[in-house]
Amino acid sequence: MRTNLEDITSVKKKLSVEIESEEVDRKFNKAYKELGKQVKIPGFRPGKVPRKILERHIGSQVTEDVAKDLINETLPGALEEVKTFPLGVPTLEKETLKQGQDFKYSAIMEVRPQFEIKNYLGLKVEKETFSVTEQDVQDQLAQIRNAHGTLTSIDSNRPIKKNDDVVLDYQGFEKGQPLKEIHASNFLLKVGGNDFHPKFEESLIGLKKDDEAEIKVEFEVSYPHTKLAGKTVDFKIKVIDIKKMVLPELNDEFAQNLGADFKNLKDLNNKVRDMILAQEEKRIDSELKQNLLKKISDSVDFELPQTLVEAEIEQVVENVKENLVRSGSNLEKTGLSEEKLQKDFRPASEKRVKNLLILGEIAKQEKLAVNEEDMNQGFKDLAASTGQDAEILRKYYQAKNLMDALEEKLLEEKTLNYLVKNAKISTIDPQSKNNSKKKGE
Repeated sequence: MRTNLEDITSVKKKLSVEIESEEVDRKFNKAYKELGKQVKIPGFRPGKVPRKILERHIGSQVTEDVAKDLINETLPGALEEVKTFPLGVPTLEKETLKQGQDFKYSAIMEVRPQFEIKNYLGLKVEKETFSVTEQDVQDQLAQIRNAHGTLTSIDSNRPIKKNDDVVLDYQGFEKGQPLKEIHASNFLLKVGGNDFHPKFEESLIGLKKDDEAEIKVEFEVSYPHTKLAGKTVDFKIKVIDIKKMVLPELNDEFAQNLGADFKNLKDLNNKVRDMILAQEEKRIDSELKQNLLKKISDSVDFELPQTLVEAEIEQVVENVKENLVRSGSNLEKTGLSEEKLQKDFRPASEKRVKNLLILGEIAKQEKLAVNEEDMNQGFKDLAASTGQDAEILRKYYQAKNLMDALEEKLLEEKTLNYLVKNAKISTIDPQSKNNSKKKGE
């Protein structure tokens, strides 16, 4: 076997393999010998069919099988010989296989880029300071209170106001023709919430229960719902009901009804304060790491393997689809398409792939690795965030072949923590940070 590796780009390679005719003939002889015992041809006993007859009857199938076997048996050794490891399944190109002749084929593949990172330790980076204010706590309590409010139909026959919750029937028309998917019954809409379209919502103000109306909306080309984007739509609507949000009183009883062993409102306040602090610490830590990683990323440039980029895009799109299904929706209902999502997510996916390759290279240079202690802690953290038992989670990850993915994630986090530990961090007040942003705008 002879091999040759050719560079197409810095991450795309072409491996050419040539197998000697002796090996080709040996494979053909073996294939005909084995198949000759099984093939039934009228006038001949199994195993006694002449080679020429077999070639006439099953020659094309044998040639295809032999070519497949030769590639499967030689490709791993050829890759090892040239010290190349593909990121995905190689694209194969092969010449016609003939007895008595050498067999040539090639494998086109993408590999990890080779690049050098320097001066990634001791980088200067800013970190926000944070303290929880009483206003922060009250804002969060207001959100909790709103989440436990109840929608109640208004008693009077008053007209719709901003922030009312309105129940509608509607049908969309374009040039007098009804739009098949642009209709709904008992559709709940918060007026002024900009969940539909500002013009549509504004036109509802002043209408009363049982009123019918026509609303014309010119949707922008950039409107998220692709079936409405760029269209002028006439809506026929009927107001079914007008509701208002009735909020529970914020007191000890409210806190106790939330569960979680809250004794009184003060107890809830303290818990909310701790929760906000934990969330902000997590946000600040994440922002610090991303800023640090951006500095490193900006200092190095290399070609990204599209195999990894496409895999990242596919994963993100699948996550979006799964989240929509869990919420009782899908891409079609939201007016989105896979093609648009793939296009929209490409820049972020390319950035993600580049960052992962950089972190992988730093981990390699610094000899960082995930050990059993790291894995145990990883499952403890998962258990704390999901409320499940750590050992049950471990068994689930093992059964679903998710251990490697978790190990990669833990190594990513370990490398980021290592960079933070070795960075020169200065604290900055978030207010001064916002002021500096405004000056730069």
